[in-house]
Amino acid sequence: MSPSGAELLRQIKSRVEEVEPAQVREQMHNGAVLVDVRESEEFTAGHIPGAKHVPRSYLESRVEGAVPDRGQHLILYCGSGNRSAYAARTLVEDLGYENVESMRGGITLWKDLGYEVEVPRTLTAEQRERYSRHLQLPEVGPEGQQKLLDAKVLLLGAGGLGSPTALYLAAAGVGTLGVVDNDVVDLSNLQRQVIHSSERIGTPKVDSAEQTIRELNPDVQVNKYPVRLDASNIMDIIPGYDIIVDGLDNFPTRYLLNDATVRLKIPVVSAAILGFEGQLSVFKPYDGPCYRCLFPVPPPAELAPSCGANGVLGVLPGTMGLLQATEVIKLILGEGDPLIGRLLMYDALAAEVTEVKVRRDPECPICSREPDEISDDELGVFPDYEAFCAGAH
Repeated sequence: MSPSGAELLRQIKSRVEEVEPAQVREQMHNGAVLVDVRESEEFTAGHIPGAKHVPRSYLESRVEGAVPDRGQHLILYCGSGNRSAYAARTLVEDLGYENVESMRGGITLWKDLGYEVEVPRTLTAEQRERYSRHLQLPEVGPEGQQKLLDAKVLLLGAGGLGSPTALYLAAAGVGTLGVVDNDVVDLSNLQRQVIHSSERIGTPKVDSAEQTIRELNPDVQVNKYPVRLDASNIMDIIPGYDIIVDGLDNFPTRYLLNDATVRLKIPVVSAAILGFEGQLSVFKPYDGPCYRCLFPVPPPAELAPSCGANGVLGVLPGTMGLLQATEVIKLILGEGDPLIGRLLMYDALAAEVTEVKVRRDPECPICSREPDEISDDELGVFPDYEAFCAGAH
């Protein structure tokens, strides 16, 4: 005869290690990973601080994403200690995890003992539906989606690079997007600047971008700056943002941006496009090189887009802008391997991607020093730009 449910549970518990809540508190300080195997609704109602969430119903498919090291010490818990016992048996006997325990009494006993419980902010029903595909990813989930909603990202430019980046960051639920652009929509923009439309020709780009973003996702707050970024306003605009997306088209402003963001320790996701080629990197102050480490002096004048009108394949800024959006989301979530210290170069005609390492320059005039040593007079110091551009002709 098959065992009853109670008998089966007793058998399971005899085959797994159980640990008391007081011991769990000690083990968490010794490197153990706590895993909550309850369902999403239970987890959001309150969980043990620091616990990873892997629902029992998705255990086999998601646990490796949350805890890839099978030798890691894991402590599982649920409501009363029953589901976690079943889950522990599965991890050990079916998935090969080596050091797994189940917390006796679950979170019910934990609460009864007066131990701390974290009650996170919850997503609305509409947000749970809107971001449902994110919530299914262990690298995002409710906690990561809340990070996105709390994030503040500043986009420098609502043009070719800024358009796709803004659209996908808004769709992803980045809660605050600042947009800096002093231009108006022109017919020639529409070949690549997909956030705008024919009906908005002559409209300020910040207004056009705001309208599209709000139509796409009303969760997003749009801060508009219809100005050209320069030394007189940069320190009024960029403080308070978590990440800056560089869609600039001229070197003087890029050097200015670099120096100001190093001083404020704000990471920059930077891309550039020309013809059929694009490049991308992430400049995270003091974690990797800065823009001046990559370009101590400007590149050859004929390769400088801001020295004159240059053609560009319409889809290329879309490709590079989407990569920028991806890097921004990785930085917000703290997941993956951002392009810090790496320069990615894309050749659309050859369909080739090349990557080179970029190291911090110990003699860099900006990032080799402490932030408070960088003076206002040093921000954006750049060679004579008119003379520089004259070399292109």
